[in-house]
Amino acid sequence: MAITRINNNTISAITALPGAIATGKVLQVVQNTQGTALSTTSTSWADMGWDQAITPSATSSKILVFGTLMMASTNHGNFRCMRASTVIGAGSTASGSRQNVSGYANCDGNTCRPQPFCFLDSPSSTSSLTYKFQWIVNSSTTYLNRTPNDTDAAYGSRSLSTLTLMEIAG
Repeated sequence: MAITRINNNTISAITALPGAIATGKVLQVVQNTQGTALSTTSTSWADMGWDQAITPSATSSKILVFGTLMMASTNHGNFRCMRASTVIGAGSTASGSRQNVSGYANCDGNTCRPQPFCFLDSPSSTSSLTYKFQWIVNSSTTYLNRTPNDTDAAYGSRSLSTLTLMEIAG
């Protein structure tokens, strides 16, 4: 049996959804992927070269940021997540030469490992917001989507990194 009346109105008479959407609902999802094999030797924070924008529908919305960075470094390649020029989801106790990071990669020359990132951001904005990752090296090259040796062998690998944003009703 088809529903023909909602709140005592015919379906054709309804012009808008209810005024309040419950908090915690996913309102939109956007994703960007990076499949190119990249590397850096930068000892200063540098953009990884891929980002994703989202425009929240309300200032009360939160943005759930998911990232999976397929990274490799033989000596601690660090990364952090940024909303425009603001660091999010990183420690707040950088001291001396210790970096304020969201995560890091450290492995042997034939391994590329997923470095997960998840953070619930509260930007209080309805403007377009751009999220991205930056990286910095300790003393050796850090790689994205490939192993340090990048050997053409059965144990060599290339991979895909992702950045997913979800607007959550606040």
